[in-house]
Amino acid sequence: MKNIKGPALFLAQFAGDDAPFNSWDEITRWAAGCGYRGVQIPSWDTRLFDLAKAASSKDYCDEISGIAQANDIQITELSTHLQGQLVAVHPAYDEAFDGFAVPEVRGNPSARQAWAVDQVMLALQASQNLGIQAHATFSGALAWPYVYPWPQRPAGLIDTAFDELARRWKPILDRADECGVDVCYEIHPGEDLHDGVTFEMFLDRLQGHSRCNMLYDPSHYVLQHLDYLDNIDIYHERIRMFHVKDAELNPTGRQGVYSGYQNWVDRAGRFRSLGDGQVDFRSVFSKLAAYDFDGWAVVEWECCLKHPEDGAREGARFVSDHLIRVTERAFDDFADGGTDEAANRRMLGLEH
Repeated sequence: MKNIKGPALFLAQFAGDDAPFNSWDEITRWAAGCGYRGVQIPSWDTRLFDLAKAASSKDYCDEISGIAQANDIQITELSTHLQGQLVAVHPAYDEAFDGFAVPEVRGNPSARQAWAVDQVMLALQASQNLGIQAHATFSGALAWPYVYPWPQRPAGLIDTAFDELARRWKPILDRADECGVDVCYEIHPGEDLHDGVTFEMFLDRLQGHSRCNMLYDPSHYVLQHLDYLDNIDIYHERIRMFHVKDAELNPTGRQGVYSGYQNWVDRAGRFRSLGDGQVDFRSVFSKLAAYDFDGWAVVEWECCLKHPEDGAREGARFVSDHLIRVTERAFDDFADGGTDEAANRRMLGLEH
């Protein structure tokens, strides 16, 4: 069996304009001080990381890795969540998502998509330069406005959407294969890949592409009332990344899964700091360990109540307390009788 690595921290929710969150050296030193051993980089945040330079310069990647290592931190993965979202955008969301792109392609959906594809391609090359084998992203969404079938969806609408989604991602996944990097889609409401069924629909259209994999985050399954432990049993061979994030779903007579357009603090379903929600992380870590998951346990802090720095420090301790150092021998080895094949056959009555 293999050991899960950790704890690590996704830096997207912490990067900012003030020290220690505004430079690579300071934020990695801060993360180590909180108890983390690794960090996941939001590739779009130029205060911390130059994606284009990382894709073109192994020396730059060595410099970035060296700074992290000097602060006792490893780089776990790169993320293109924002850029991946723009690989596929339904027109209803054009304006809402335009801010994820650079100014020169805003207001131009085709130019924005081309830019997004190039960004993910750069991140794959940068991952290779950094010696990283997994990459985090979103699938984007063409069919999400039609997730609830009213009015009745026209025949073939969802098939057309997923055909197109697969067509857009196939060249990226092929490039990922050349780079030796798994593309791990965070299964997330708002994305066309938002549960196991939709992931399978996508994977089928890609003929089971080996680089098409999952980022497992149980919080998104709690908020959908989906069995997040059974999900591991079903998809463990495709789970290559792990976000450790907590959530709670407390439906009432007034609201349920959809939460009535309320702000986060007033929703029936909301994200919480680790240990404050409903995810059974002891079972999650146990299942992942049993299936030989040896990636990083990456804290993605999101909470509608707690201060992020408190959540970060508590999260490092929480993950450390849940990591399982897998055993190298069976607990009942002390009772091993030292039998051999001949003895086994005699015990079964196969030799007289």
